[in-house]
Amino acid sequence: MCGIVVVGNYLEELSKNDDKIKKMTSLLKYRGPDNEDFLWNKHCIMAHRRLSIIDLKNGNQPLSYTYQGKTYHITYNGEIYNMIALKNKLLELGFTFSTTSDTEVLLASYIAWKEKCLDYLEGIFAFAINDGERLFLARDPLGVKPLYYTIINHTIIAASEMKCLLSYIGKAVVDKNGVKELLGLGPSLTPGHTIYKNIYSLRPGHYMYFKDKPHICRYWMLKDKTHTDNLAQTIQKVRHLVIDSVQKQLLSDVPLSTMLSGGLDSSIITAIASQYIQDLSTYSITYEDQEKYFQSYDYQTTMDDEYINEMVERYQTDHHKIILSQEELVNSLKTSLIARDMPGMADVDSSFLLFSKKISQNHKVCLSGECADEIFGGYPWFYKAELYSQPYFPWMRDLDLKMDLFNEKVKSLNLKDYIIQRYRQSLDEIHTKDKKKQLIYLNTEWFMQTLLTRADSQTMRSSIEVRVPFASTKILQYLYNMPVEYMFYGDEEKGILRKAFEEFLPEDIAHRKKNPYPKTHSPIYTQIISHKLKESLSDSSNILYSFFNKDKLIEFVESEGKSFQSPWFGQLMMGPQLMAYFYQIYLWGKIYQIELEF
Repeated sequence: MCGIVVVGNYLEELSKNDDKIKKMTSLLKYRGPDNEDFLWNKHCIMAHRRLSIIDLKNGNQPLSYTYQGKTYHITYNGEIYNMIALKNKLLELGFTFSTTSDTEVLLASYIAWKEKCLDYLEGIFAFAINDGERLFLARDPLGVKPLYYTIINHTIIAASEMKCLLSYIGKAVVDKNGVKELLGLGPSLTPGHTIYKNIYSLRPGHYMYFKDKPHICRYWMLKDKTHTDNLAQTIQKVRHLVIDSVQKQLLSDVPLSTMLSGGLDSSIITAIASQYIQDLSTYSITYEDQEKYFQSYDYQTTMDDEYINEMVERYQTDHHKIILSQEELVNSLKTSLIARDMPGMADVDSSFLLFSKKISQNHKVCLSGECADEIFGGYPWFYKAELYSQPYFPWMRDLDLKMDLFNEKVKSLNLKDYIIQRYRQSLDEIHTKDKKKQLIYLNTEWFMQTLLTRADSQTMRSSIEVRVPFASTKILQYLYNMPVEYMFYGDEEKGILRKAFEEFLPEDIAHRKKNPYPKTHSPIYTQIISHKLKESLSDSSNILYSFFNKDKLIEFVESEGKSFQSPWFGQLMMGPQLMAYFYQIYLWGKIYQIELEF
């Protein structure tokens, strides 16, 4: 895993602005602490920060490959899990290799097949290739690795993080659409968009050719097919697809580990990985005094410890329990914000950042159960009619209550109409009335992207690579066309996944109700974040005043978040978590010196 920067202009020569490029690249030092390198060309400049995972000795980038007298260059972030099979194909075509890295295999694949190479790749990636005449950029089908870009005149600037582009531009401007994204949809974002003016994200499953202007195409899309497997065959197929995905993602020249919460998804990943790795290291997260203050509620019914212990005992893993303090959780809100370059999921981000930092002390690679809920139907909005029947995204609640918090200027933007418009645009992309298919598409294009951005930004800030085996196009395509009664086998959320792996897990884990990523229940956390947010209100330049009704904002803070009784986003972000989100918005306005245009 790495960080990349690329600047291209094929109409005129680029000025060699070393300081500007080096500054942009230095902002990615956490993504790649092992090496930094640059490739200067009259029409294309490439930079790379490396986190060494495969071919530790020879895998540095940018990398060049000369074929039939023409030289190609690549800067790339990701892992190609089927690199051995691809390499064999390319050897048969006459390509030879000077490294054992997947980077060289990827570049040779492009030389051999141009954009069609994307049909052969299994992995997570964002990369740019310069052939001397134009630039080719691409992103993996499910958006595990990020790629942002801006175009100024006829120059394209692309990078792994938005902060690089903001550095190049020299200011952070949020216009009317950016405000709509932030306050209406945030922390999710419209596919291809960011909150910043003229900064875009290359959508998952898309590639771009750039010479004088962008030419963007979609290369991967879910397809409607008839599901012909019976129930027994379907169970077997699900088991095969998940095991195959996990096994392929164990490709590494450094030791691997897994995140283990004791929930269904992480337990499956751990169970499979332990079949290939002896003394597998596993990691879990909790908070100081969690047992003392834990309160069961609809979405988090049990603590994790007893389930984690069952898995550790069964598979004899080398387990590490990470306990976070309330103070460090609040203090990391700033760094987690900077990692994401926008207000994110508050302490869900900051705790994941701290968790990742602890893992990085021993491991560079960690497998996570992320994405199973979006694909297998783990969220309540997959089966609760009052949620999936809404005329907008099912993870959003009480929009009118939310809109009432904003000031008149924000209300004039008609955020609710904007949300509904974006919702309908997404559904129009798949042309189906099948509710299950609609939900899978919406979740993978929107909700899953928010979590993948969290995973990438916080782990890479901690200099580790997180792999997400459930984020597999083969698994997603199969589930997309599966009958809904198979998907919810036994009338359970993710029923087909539970059935497929019931022999791998203790029975109580195989049928454990979904619990979200753990949040702190400590009143100390509430006290600290309440104090910090209250303190921020004395700052007359606080950007919150540009968005919220002042009286209602003060009421919210004075009530320690109790005046707004609905999750802001998904199943979390209410009460102390929502206060932390507002505090992140305040920090974002100050740190990024946000210029508002609305």
